Amino acid sequence: MRSYSRRLLASAALAALTLAAAACTSDKPATSASGAPATSAAAAAADKGTGEQSKFFVQADYDAQMAMRGAQPTGAADKPWEQSIDPQLVDTAEYKKDGPYHLCFSNAAVDNPWRQVGWKTMQAEVALHKEITKFTALDAEGKDDKQISDIAELQGKGCDALIVSPNTTATLTPAVSGACPKVPVIVFDRGVQTDCPVTFIKPIGGYAFGAAAAEFLVDKVPAGGKILALRILPGVDVLETRWSAAKVAFDKSELQVVGVEFTDGDAAKTKSIVSDYIQRYGKLDGVWMDAGATAVAAVEAFEDAGQPVPPINGEDQQDFLKKWSDAKLTAIAPTYPTYQWRTPVIAALKILKGEQVPKVWNLPQPAITQESLATYLKPGMPPLHYALCGCEDMPGYPEKWGGTS
Repeated sequence: MRSYSRRLLASAALAALTLAAAACTSDKPATSASGAPATSAAAAAADKGTGEQSKFFVQADYDAQMAMRGAQPTGAADKPWEQSIDPQLVDTAEYKKDGPYHLCFSNAAVDNPWRQVGWKTMQAEVALHKEITKFTALDAEGKDDKQISDIAELQGKGCDALIVSPNTTATLTPAVSGACPKVPVIVFDRGVQTDCPVTFIKPIGGYAFGAAAAEFLVDKVPAGGKILALRILPGVDVLETRWSAAKVAFDKSELQVVGVEFTDGDAAKTKSIVSDYIQRYGKLDGVWMDAGATAVAAVEAFEDAGQPVPPINGEDQQDFLKKWSDAKLTAIAPTYPTYQWRTPVIAALKILKGEQVPKVWNLPQPAITQESLATYLKPGMPPLHYALCGCEDMPGYPEKWGGTS
């Protein structure tokens, strides 16, 4: 079955993706990002320290996301959560029904600041729509088995539409596939390996995030520089593709990746790993991260060692943006905007009203640079707030998000 999170929008790209997905399950030799035999790619990776390419890597998807980084989205610029890049619209007349509506949501977790900000934003979006008279949400607590059970439970609660943010990609696919014939399904954030949901909502994607951070380091770090790559956990498509794109960039560069370590998203573990590598190599020349929640901890490891902080990427979390500004870091913050938590609610209502929606709803995904940093620093917001929440004009802001006016 074709990967739903890997479909392209243009018809030609869709055809290319179908072939790529089929190749992933065939016995043909794997190829590198450049199309070279995997043996050559493996040799290059060994030289660069990046290891084997992820099984989640699909060349057609990578190419599409690289192209989308420069594309102009359709829709109002002041509502990026409603914008889409190169949308291929699908008919939803079969789901049209009169309100009021009962929306249901199976959430992977609220176990990190990004998800907590997003969850607050989604609830605020629901509150904007009087036609939503019931909203049932279940939290899987980061457990695949619980989310499988949650999705089954929600199917018996009279939901008019089901929103799913999967905990992991492959494991949740059968549960989503089972729900699709019974209720219109909207998947967002992380993908599944089926195209049965009515729409899949995401920013441009993991390849774009990972490439932006890696290209920044390639540009800022001298040839031969030592890079430490920090990842959260394996098996989640958006995180795997972030590393996949970074690997492509590093393998083409003259940099050396001296370590690829999993942090579990834990600040103390992140700091300990960075400290260990500083002691092992004397210094590091750059730090790449697949998510920025623990970026400040990585910075503090260099400060504690009495060393200058090398070029690094974080995310749009306020503590990192403030640290970047105060310490005058050489940094970039690719984003995976939390405003995407608004879009599934909007999509569900469109579907229930029989309006067309993009099959793959690609949202804009800006990167914060030194030039735009001041724009995203939000005075009065807590350290773990994410700047691209799209919540500034919502009722209750900033207090509902932990801020002060």
